[in-house]
Amino acid sequence: MRPLRRWLGSRWLGWRGVLVLALLLADLPALASSLAAWRVTRQGILELRTTPDVSLQAYYEAGEAGRGPRVWVDFPGAPQRSRTIRGSGAIREVRIGQPTPTTTRLVLEFAPGTRLDPRSLRLVGTARDRWRMEFRGLDRPVLLGLGEGNIEASSVWAAAPHTSFPTATAPLSADGLPVVPRGRHLVVIDPGHGGPDPGAVGIGGLRETNVVLDVSLQVARLLQARGVQVTLTRTSEIDLDLPPRVSIANRSGAAAFVSIHANALSMARPDVNGVETFFFSGGPSQALASSLQRRMMAASPGTPNRGVKQGRFFVIRRTVMPAALVEMGFVTGAIDAPRLANPDFRRRMALAIAAGILDYLGGR
Repeated sequence: MRPLRRWLGSRWLGWRGVLVLALLLADLPALASSLAAWRVTRQGILELRTTPDVSLQAYYEAGEAGRGPRVWVDFPGAPQRSRTIRGSGAIREVRIGQPTPTTTRLVLEFAPGTRLDPRSLRLVGTARDRWRMEFRGLDRPVLLGLGEGNIEASSVWAAAPHTSFPTATAPLSADGLPVVPRGRHLVVIDPGHGGPDPGAVGIGGLRETNVVLDVSLQVARLLQARGVQVTLTRTSEIDLDLPPRVSIANRSGAAAFVSIHANALSMARPDVNGVETFFFSGGPSQALASSLQRRMMAASPGTPNRGVKQGRFFVIRRTVMPAALVEMGFVTGAIDAPRLANPDFRRRMALAIAAGILDYLGGR
């Protein structure tokens, strides 16, 4: 979102700005992986031990062209090294890699012909540092236990009184998204700015309007594939004022309204980064905002969590349904801008926003 102060165009960066940015990026600390240990039992249960209170994301992909299905889990922090472990029985191999500089990915690739029902896959938090996922109905067992690290290591966290454990996720669809009843919900997605209003302009000329329209269209497609009806306030680079956006939403009878933006401060402050989500009134709007923030932070580890906040933005103040406004990161930020410019990251952020909406709809 464009700040009140005048934004600075990309021409101000210059070679000195590029050098400063490179030094800032080089000085960013490497976040150690939050994956401490893992194993797959002979009964086909994936068990994980992590650092306490992390957010994980689990995904499923069906098999294709001689390859079996894959299940993978993303953890905050980078692994010490990438590696491949030979599998056993139903599991062809296990891979640990680094899809982004601040993410560890644990991939379980199953043998060709293995059938998994994604609706039965749940990544369940059993303690603040323990997780499990059961693979039901495997046609052949995992002959040998697979794993790394001490999964049984004692933890003071597990025994702490009054601990609030993470709860099971909703059933996962083929793209890792929660499942909600089809045809029951309508959601309005509002890509900020557009047309002659580019919103914020950041590092390398990165324009907020281009980022948010791309993400918004992907969110709409993901939700529609899950059976959620979607109304977009705009689908192209057009000039659309704030009152018409609210009018579109209020006429729709939607269950939720989500306005999608990217933040900015100043080209002189690449050290300012982070994800934040706003709501106007408490209750359902705050619940929606919290779901979105949790999912976005899991998709963008390493950037600051600027939290869920109350705000008075016109589009969330004047809409009659639960409403939230997300800021996916700073186009002027040394951490956020390269990510927002990356199509792969925008795909992950679209998945996160869609998942946050589905989490909210599933809990209504």
